[in-house]
Order: sequence, then C-alpha cells, then structure tokens
Amino acid sequence: MSDTIRVLTVDDSASMRALLRSALSSRGYQVSQAEDGVAALEWLADNGSDIDVIVTDINMPRMDGFGLIEALRGQSRFRDCPILVLSTESSDEKKSRARSAGATGWIVKPFDADKLDTALRRVTH
Repeated sequence: MSDTIRVLTVDDSASMRALLRSALSSRGYQVSQAEDGVAALEWLADNGSDIDVIVTDINMPRMDGFGLIEALRGQSRFRDCPILVLSTESSDEKKSRARSAGATGWIVKPFDADKLDTALRRVTH
C-alpha cells in the first residue's frame, strides 16, 4: 500500500488547477483534475477507487460544488471520502450549506499551500 495521497481537484479555472497541481505535486500528492462537477462525476465513475480526498470549488458551470458534494454523498463509495471546499466564498451561509451537503472542511482562496497540505493530511489520516 502506497502512502501517496491521491487528490482530485475540481475547479473551472485553468490557472487555479495549475496552481493546485503545482502546490500538491511538489508535496508528494498524486493529483487528478476536473473542470466542474459533471466532469468530476464522470472521472470518478471510472477512477473513484483511486482517490483519497476531493478538493472542490463552489462556483462552477454545469454543476457547482454543492451539487457535486450532494451527488457524491448519495453514493455509498463516496459517503466517507473527505471533501474539502476551496472557494473565494467565505460567508457563514455558504459554509453551512456545504457542511449540510456533506463537506468535510472549507478553505478560502487564495490558499496557502502549507495550510492546504496540513488540511489534506488531517482529513486523510
């Protein structure tokens, strides 16, 4: 069994995906990426057993982060998978809605790579 943590990042911004890939890969994570909730669900349908934690944005086209979290929590194999929200949103209402949907935690953009690393390790160990 490998100790490498496998992360799926979901964000509609190509530059944010690149930042996340760079920050996480340099810290030893195996990073897969999707541009929105629909793409994430499609990727997870084929590769879901290969993921340890999901990091998702909230505001995305086709399917937002709330919809993605709810869809994942409705599937038994993702019921216990940690899901961190990484968003520019920081309102208590949005955080509460994400928690209600099943999010494990919330990180505000712009993110600090060390804090993201700490959060990921905390929810996967």
